[in-house]
Amino acid sequence: MDRVVSGQTDPQERDQETALRPKSFKEFVGQEKVVANISVMVESAKIRQSAMDHVLLSGPPGLGKTSLAMLIADALGSEMHLVSGPAIEKKGDLAAVLTNLKPRDVLFIDEIHRMHIAVEEILYSAMEDFRLDILIGQGASARTMQIDLLPFTLIGATTRSGLLSNPLRDRFMGHLSFDYYPAETLAKIIETNAKKLNMDLHPDSKFEIARRARGTPRIANRILRRVRDYVLVAKKQKAELIDVQQALQLMDIDELGLDSMDRKILNVMKKFYSGGPVGIEALSATLGEDKQTIEEVYEPYLLKQGLILRTPRGRVLSEEANRHIESR
Repeated sequence: MDRVVSGQTDPQERDQETALRPKSFKEFVGQEKVVANISVMVESAKIRQSAMDHVLLSGPPGLGKTSLAMLIADALGSEMHLVSGPAIEKKGDLAAVLTNLKPRDVLFIDEIHRMHIAVEEILYSAMEDFRLDILIGQGASARTMQIDLLPFTLIGATTRSGLLSNPLRDRFMGHLSFDYYPAETLAKIIETNAKKLNMDLHPDSKFEIARRARGTPRIANRILRRVRDYVLVAKKQKAELIDVQQALQLMDIDELGLDSMDRKILNVMKKFYSGGPVGIEALSATLGEDKQTIEEVYEPYLLKQGLILRTPRGRVLSEEANRHIESR
């Protein structure tokens, strides 16, 4: 599988993440409507013997967008090329990736909403007509050169679909949204992955992990691996409920699944802004945290849990959030 990625990842960490990914659509637990739609698109492409239509996958991070893209490429018998939207800095970078695609290859662009608009414009003709339109020169002597591309499938992944330009969004034939997983579904994923890690997990333990995993498989897998470490170090044969609770305490994850940064956001809103309303710029400055990280990583879960509310004047703490702060 050919990938173009930005940054470095620890090989052992990457191998463990890969081992826990589903290996087929049948193994992909949850997001039933998304998987059903994708299965139809894949089968149609195979019957037509052509590239699958372009698809946009949206939703919070860690819900399985990359895993599903890998399954699509495998089901199509194609190679997947992975790039990150922010890593594509120039038109030439994207043009180089597109011209190296083989027939029916899958190009997966993660965080596609963070791609620069000037770079994004190259995708319009590429997606619609499998053609690159490149402007050469400037002013009166400028001319357009056209390069034909081999048919490919673009899969875009975004945590904020509203930031995509309308011309780009409209060129995706499939718009599929991921939602947080219920605890019961996460428990099934945890049970499967515990077996892959050769862990003996008490039934109560898997539900405790699921309950505190923020509805996100990536976080559930992270907790599961830390529980495995805890049990190994403690030289225990089975991960009992008390082991999970102690491991979660070490990780500083509370009963609502909130970590230290989540609680810091709530505490700052209460202490410095009397519970709000507070704008995202002010909150970002006080926390010393990037605004985009707050909006994409932390805020969605806090909103879903009803701990903060968004109003025209800014973010406001809910009564439940106040009770949670006071209980700690």
